Amino acid sequence: MTTPAPLLEIDALGLDLAVEGAPRTVVHRADLAIPAGEAVALVGESGSGKSLTARAVLRLLPAGARLRGDMRFAGESVPEMAAERLRGFRAADVAMVFQDPRAHINPARSVGDFLVEGLTTTRGISRTEAVAKVTAILREVGIPDADRRLRQRPHELSGGLLQRVMIAAALAAEPRLLLADEPTTALDVTTQEEVMAIIAEARAARGLAMLFITHDLELAAAVCGRVVVMYAGSTVEELPAAELRAGAAHPYTRALLASRPPVGDRDARLRSIAGRPLSGFEVPAGCAFADRCPRARDRCRHETPLPRTAAGSAAACHYPYTAVEEADSHA
Repeated sequence: MTTPAPLLEIDALGLDLAVEGAPRTVVHRADLAIPAGEAVALVGESGSGKSLTARAVLRLLPAGARLRGDMRFAGESVPEMAAERLRGFRAADVAMVFQDPRAHINPARSVGDFLVEGLTTTRGISRTEAVAKVTAILREVGIPDADRRLRQRPHELSGGLLQRVMIAAALAAEPRLLLADEPTTALDVTTQEEVMAIIAEARAARGLAMLFITHDLELAAAVCGRVVVMYAGSTVEELPAAELRAGAAHPYTRALLASRPPVGDRDARLRSIAGRPLSGFEVPAGCAFADRCPRARDRCRHETPLPRTAAGSAAACHYPYTAVEEADSHA
């Protein structure tokens, strides 16, 4: 029996952006696959290239951006899509929930205009049908008095309500893949939990695949079936979420796990990762994590590690931890 191809497959993706007239590499190598109906988390520090990787899926990149490698959606190359096909891909196949809804919703227009316009222009349905559809979805994502909210403008809604509107817009497109780019960043803890529950329930009810971008490893493991860790413009580890704590092989993943304070232990010392995180354009020769890694050797500073797959996991490390090792993750 052959294994079906993933719905989304990112293969050795690289990204160069033009800075002062010269190309600078911001994503060196991103590899991940998302099967239909499943959720994969992309985790890493700020500046690691997570959001750029997600935006590359939709080709929402600055002028002059240059992609390397390939991305395939249902077997079709995204970089090779012609303009008309790309519009259809963005309108019907993939939807994105951004981390700052206020930056992506026109403040001069009503919430109803924002939600309805996409359906009337891309789906060809009447405004009456579109209004009925988005009203039902607003209620589904926990927005009471949906009829009144449709008449309001973005500044009249709280951050939590506005993020629900962004989720409703994504669901209204009936996509096969949802890209959720840190959708709870600007929200308080209680609202964060509510928004994540809404996304999880809506995804499960519709059978959507999802790429979930977050800083939080524990949240990633709770929401997704697999976790991909990114550092300085490269994916460095991928493994099942259930094996995150016991099976992490890359020193960076172990260091991230160790830096999370233990719940209920107020006297525990907060552990940090030595040095500072690098952006993709700062990466030297060899392993980008070498200067912060307790296991680094001369080889690490001269030879870039490539992903090595074993037992359903992959780590880009010359000297990964093994399952039997007691890891000292204090970097």
